[in-house]
Amino acid sequence: MQELANFINGEYRTPLGNRYLDNFNPATGAVYSLCPASNARDVQMAVEAARTAFPVWSKMPTDERSRILMRVADLIEDRLETFADAESKDQGKPVWLARSVDIPRACSNFRFFAGAVLHRQSECSDMDGRAMNYTHRQPVGVAGLISPWNLPLYLLTWKIAPALATGNTAVCKPSELTPMTAYLLGQVMSEAGVPPGVCNMVFGTGTEAGAALTAHPHVPLISFTGGTATAHHISQAAMPHFKKLSLELGGKNPNIIFADANLDKAIETTVRSSFLNQGEICLCGSRIFVAAEIYDLFLDRFCEATRALVVGDPSNEHTNLGALVSSAHRDKVMGYIRLAEELGGRVLCGGNVPDLDPPFDRGYFIQPTVIDRLDPNCAVMQEEIFGPVVTVTPFHSDEEALALANGVKYGLSASVWTRDVTRAHRFAQLLEAGVVWVNCWLRRDLRTPFGGMKQSGIGREGGHYSLDFFTEAKNVCIEWEDA
Repeated sequence: MQELANFINGEYRTPLGNRYLDNFNPATGAVYSLCPASNARDVQMAVEAARTAFPVWSKMPTDERSRILMRVADLIEDRLETFADAESKDQGKPVWLARSVDIPRACSNFRFFAGAVLHRQSECSDMDGRAMNYTHRQPVGVAGLISPWNLPLYLLTWKIAPALATGNTAVCKPSELTPMTAYLLGQVMSEAGVPPGVCNMVFGTGTEAGAALTAHPHVPLISFTGGTATAHHISQAAMPHFKKLSLELGGKNPNIIFADANLDKAIETTVRSSFLNQGEICLCGSRIFVAAEIYDLFLDRFCEATRALVVGDPSNEHTNLGALVSSAHRDKVMGYIRLAEELGGRVLCGGNVPDLDPPFDRGYFIQPTVIDRLDPNCAVMQEEIFGPVVTVTPFHSDEEALALANGVKYGLSASVWTRDVTRAHRFAQLLEAGVVWVNCWLRRDLRTPFGGMKQSGIGREGGHYSLDFFTEAKNVCIEWEDA
């Protein structure tokens, strides 16, 4: 069985404690590799390597850093099938999804930030001819990058690319549930010419490797994507050192469908936004609010489309939903479905584990599930489930729709479906969400800020995954000698 290794100072290294975690294939429930269970000593080694590499990498000409990162993108693209297969086997998603979305977007992350860093401009202001102020941006140092299991390579590279492009070095702590693509990325980094120590991968649990990284006094910046509870611990560990902190957290995102919407497009896209990647995307719309006058029609058509989704073998090109990431997560999601039934909710479709042939009968699959008749204040409609489960609720006015949409502690994203331009702009302004899509979903522009409001995170304005977040801005004022 393959034993993965940490990638530190340009080399693969076994964990110092020689301890490993089982790495399961979610589709079959079988262990197929071993992931390092790293400890604080492994983190220390990686941080030392990153600190040593920082002076050279940060002073390297920007165009040279850009060229190397472009080469990283090319090499990932050349090995698209290898990365896609690894991500599917690690995370449970269909191979076609990894091949068409996750891996190409990882390449785009490197290419975008490698290009963007070449065209940055600094602010400058003239003080009536007497002096000049300008903004100087410089890298922060060693960036601690902690990424989740749902989009393993995509979200990890969305952190690595801007961090390295701006001259920082990095110590990455990918999720221990999905280590394989990060492990493969180490070899790509070396082949692309990334100097030793510039980008390091340390695998292990959050309570051990992650905690050591977030509390390390020589890691001045932490970028974390994951759950709100973990973010609370990270904030506590980072605060004594006044670290620069970016937290991209959970979502309980609303889809609001008005009677004047293009119903064909709204249903097609809402099925996708509900169940893509088994619903394991922080931006998935898990609460659907539908105008009362089209509610029954929407339900009939939406449930029909949901029942047509194929659940099963991730390697089958016709599969729509693969397996959830772990048995524990599957049990958690199933627990919310059973709770919904206890609370009087009506399961309109799904709600069970599918009957699959071996070896997938031992995998962590759940049918896509649609539930209505729930109190908007109940746990199922308030807490992030992060699986293929959506609730549907009617509304009778714009005001009610807005109150329902904003009535949770999260504020990551929202989708609005309407042909009324005035209503679209009004809701875009009033929805408590960092990202609002109108008549679409998951259209991303890397030039814009990303992140959430309320308990969906901090660091949104120019923060998450941006060049600005990975630099420190310094104001410089020069007074003319004869002023």
